[in-house]
Amino acid sequence: MADENDPFAGLTRRELRELRERLDQAEAAHDAKDDAPTTALPHLRDDGGSPDEAATTMLPQQGVEGGSPDEAATTALPQQPGSFDASATRSPGDDGSTATAGANAATADVAGGAGAGSARADDAATPPMGTPVATTNANGDGSDDGSGGGSGDVDDDSGRRWTKRHTKRTIIIAVIVLLVCAAWLGIRALMVKGDLEAAQRIVSHVQQEPDSMEASLPVLGEYAGSAASVKWDPVWRIAEFIPWAGPNLKGVRLASETLDVATNDLAVPALAEMNSDSEDPVLERLLPILSDVQPAITSLAGAVEGVADSGSLIAPVRSGVDLVNGVLQMAEPAIGVAPGLLGAEEPKNYLLVFMNNAESVGLAGSAASQTLISVDSGNLEITAQASSGDFVEGQAVDVDVDESALTLYTDYLRTHVNTTPSRPDFPTMAELTRAFWNRDIGDQQIDGVVAIDPIALGYILEATGPIHIEETGDTMSSGNAVQMLLSDAYSRYEPEVADAFFASVAAQVFDKIATADFDMLTMASSMSRGIDQGSVLFHSFDDETQQFIADERVSGILPTDNEETSTVGVYFRDESASKIDYYMKSNIDVTQTCSEGGSTFDVATTLHLDVDQAAVDVLPDYVKSQTWGSSQFRTAVYVYGPPGTTLDEVSFEGRQVEVMDEGIDDLGRPVAWFWTYLAPTELASVNATFSGDGEFGPAALWSTPMVNATTGTVDACGAE
Repeated sequence: MADENDPFAGLTRRELRELRERLDQAEAAHDAKDDAPTTALPHLRDDGGSPDEAATTMLPQQGVEGGSPDEAATTALPQQPGSFDASATRSPGDDGSTATAGANAATADVAGGAGAGSARADDAATPPMGTPVATTNANGDGSDDGSGGGSGDVDDDSGRRWTKRHTKRTIIIAVIVLLVCAAWLGIRALMVKGDLEAAQRIVSHVQQEPDSMEASLPVLGEYAGSAASVKWDPVWRIAEFIPWAGPNLKGVRLASETLDVATNDLAVPALAEMNSDSEDPVLERLLPILSDVQPAITSLAGAVEGVADSGSLIAPVRSGVDLVNGVLQMAEPAIGVAPGLLGAEEPKNYLLVFMNNAESVGLAGSAASQTLISVDSGNLEITAQASSGDFVEGQAVDVDVDESALTLYTDYLRTHVNTTPSRPDFPTMAELTRAFWNRDIGDQQIDGVVAIDPIALGYILEATGPIHIEETGDTMSSGNAVQMLLSDAYSRYEPEVADAFFASVAAQVFDKIATADFDMLTMASSMSRGIDQGSVLFHSFDDETQQFIADERVSGILPTDNEETSTVGVYFRDESASKIDYYMKSNIDVTQTCSEGGSTFDVATTLHLDVDQAAVDVLPDYVKSQTWGSSQFRTAVYVYGPPGTTLDEVSFEGRQVEVMDEGIDDLGRPVAWFWTYLAPTELASVNATFSGDGEFGPAALWSTPMVNATTGTVDACGAE
């Protein structure tokens, strides 16, 4: 039931809105006209008294000749008897409408206002009772001038109460919504945290028990998908715009999405294809998966890199985002170039070079044998093979090589295919081996060169399992691969049989890889170990692909700056035309001394021919030195200082050691070059000291992968 005292009871919202607008206009007009002179307008008394005794109302007089209302004097308009009484003036709410004073229009001449500003009240039409009417002011425009009586004050107060009630209600609703959203975010965050922690436990379990991967991947995928579902949560996505909290929420979402894509879009379908009974080549079946996942990986890589730059990440989120960012920055370009490498767009040819560590040569060992592999839409095929004896020796291939390299390694670098790995720069080797193949074996297009040594082959056999060598009846495993390839092959077989032995091993390992007959996790670990020690190298003649790998260890390119590390290189080259390095042991100690203005690097290298004379005497002739037989062997040692340093001094110990050069710069680095002559059981040590001004990262060491792993320490300082 409406309140009889409420002047607004019964009004519609539209009428209330119009009334509020008029009240606002009236208040503004009233403020502007307070100072205008007024004349009393008498009202008839309710008791029938004379106008003189009646109360008066102040009305502003219209200005003369268009003058403004503010300038107009006011006049008293006597009210006609009986034409207007108190009951005629209805307040809002009496009958749901706003009535105007004077149900019958009063007429009056405006004294002193004749002319352009005069107006007659009887010109206005009388509105029906109960109809909202805008009172005409002195301007004649229907606007309220704010000079009305007490009803305007009541309207204003009521409007303000209405506004306060609705503002309070809006604030309460907003607070409730925020509390609900915060609670929802908290619940979702706990759910995501639980999913990611469960996923982490599964990954740890698979790392400890690789055989469980096949059963664990679907479960991992469920947790990853659940965690990544926040990408569809509008509350979560909106909250990502909140300062400080937003980057953390975004980081968690992106990490979850990455795990989801890596597991459910890549690993699970890839494993299914690898376990499929399809007769199609496995790489051919994997190509569509790589192509489908590539856009998502590219998008996530950019987004994660952006959030990783935020300074608002809390420690747990920071560690996870940094880990995911590191993986994505490597995976994104790799997945981008993989289809092209596998011949998705056109067939590719790759030259696989098998490097023999028994004859150490710079990057690893002599280029003993080579295999041409073609790839067409993921289908791998061996198309040709050649051993070192199939190449013409003594005639240089047409490849431009830096003069510094020819000074250090002589023209043998270009005239003998075996010595192409001498310079510790795999792009140089790749150019040379391609030129040798095209000149002496076949003119096929070579799109890239892969080099691998028996040490890495042993790692790969951990993933593939043993292989059977039909030519000799032997079984090769990860445990005996190095011995069979670098010792037994020479002691048991003539060179021609040994070459066939190497070719058979390469073909069988290749077949295992082409048919995906290996454990995926173990293979990934094996390849990573081989790359880290320089036993697996790759160069692409496609500029985009090469740019992607140029800064990675697999490229075989020494770092060109000291920003992350100050890398020292120590490389060996057998110069006895022997296979004696199966018995050679080495130790390298690098000591970095940091000062306010720069760093000093002391590099101490020791070689030990750890075999007695009697054992060497009975080795096959082509294992002994082609120059000195079994009496002694010469090994060249090349010590490359970090970029930006100079060679300060060299020293040595041993029966016969020669400093060949200490003033050459190669690959943007100073080089100390030694010759060491070792008889069986002898040792020799060489030392080189480099120094430079400026900032240097912590010292690191790259060296020739040896049959017997090199020992030693790296004592680093420098900025990390």
